[in-house]
Amino acid sequence: MADALLRTSRRFTRNLRGIPLGLLASLAVLTAAAWALTLYQTFSMDMPMGIAVRGGMEGMEGMAGMAMAGIAADGWSVAGAAAFLAVWTVMMAAMMLPAAAPMIFMFAAAQARREQHVAIPTWIFVAGYLLIWAAVGLVVYVLVQLASDFATSLDPPQRSKWAPLALGATLGVAGLYQFTTFKHICLSHCRSPLAFVAQHWRDGRLGALKMGLRHGLYCFGCCWALFAVLVAAGVMSVAWMLLLTLVVFVEKLLPRGRRFEGSLGVALVALGIVVSLGAIEMPWMSGQGALIANFRR
Repeated sequence: MADALLRTSRRFTRNLRGIPLGLLASLAVLTAAAWALTLYQTFSMDMPMGIAVRGGMEGMEGMAGMAMAGIAADGWSVAGAAAFLAVWTVMMAAMMLPAAAPMIFMFAAAQARREQHVAIPTWIFVAGYLLIWAAVGLVVYVLVQLASDFATSLDPPQRSKWAPLALGATLGVAGLYQFTTFKHICLSHCRSPLAFVAQHWRDGRLGALKMGLRHGLYCFGCCWALFAVLVAAGVMSVAWMLLLTLVVFVEKLLPRGRRFEGSLGVALVALGIVVSLGAIEMPWMSGQGALIANFRR
C-alpha cells in the first residue's frame, strides 16, 4: 500500500512540471474555500428540514427520514432553487476537486507545452467541469420537490414504513451500479488523465470548455450513484461528505481503486438490505434531514 501511494505521488509530481505555481495555489485555495463554505452552511443550519426529521415529526420518532437539508421550506421557488444550486455547486467543488486534481493538472501541463497561456484555459476547463455538477444540482432540486409533493401526501405511519425502504433501495442501487460496464468505462476515463487529454484534446478556450464538460460527464457517470447515497443520508451530513470524498479519491487515484470498487459495491448492497429491513438506521444520518424532499410546515 505504501509503495502504491509512493508511485502515485511520484506520478502526480511529474504532472506538475511546467504548471505555474500561482495556478496550483489558486486551485488549493478554491478547494479549501469550498470546504469552508460547505462546513459553515452545515453548522449554521438551525432548522431541520425534511419529510421526516430525527425526533421531531409526528409518527417518525427515532428515524432520520427523507429530506434534502438546505432547501427552502416554502416549496417551489426561483429563490429556493438558486440558493440550493449555489450550496450544491460549492459542495461539489469541495468534494470533487481533490479527485479531479490530476486531470486538471494534466490539462494544464499539456496546455503549457502548447502555448504560454495556461491559467485562463485551465480555469475554463474547471468551469466546464463544475457546470456539469451545477446542472446535476438543478435536476436534484426538481426531483426533491416532486418527492416532497408525494411524501407530504402520505400519513406519518406510511412515511415510517416507506422511509427505510427508500433508503435501503438507494444504497442497493448504488452498490449494484459499482459492477456495471458503464461505471467501469467512466471510471477508466477518470483514472487515466494522460489518455483522456490525448484522446479528447481541443485547442482554444472553447476547446477547454468542451473538455471540461466532457470530463464532468464522465465523472458524473462514475459517481452519480454514490451521490444518491449522499442525498439519502442528508446532503449536509459532514460524515457522509467526508466519507464519499475519500471514496471517490480512492477509486480514481489509487492503483488498487478497481479492487476497492467491487468491495464498496458489496458493502453498499449489504448496508441497503439491513437498512431496508429496519435492522439498523442509516449510519451518520444528518440531523438536518435526509433523503429526497423537504418537509413543508
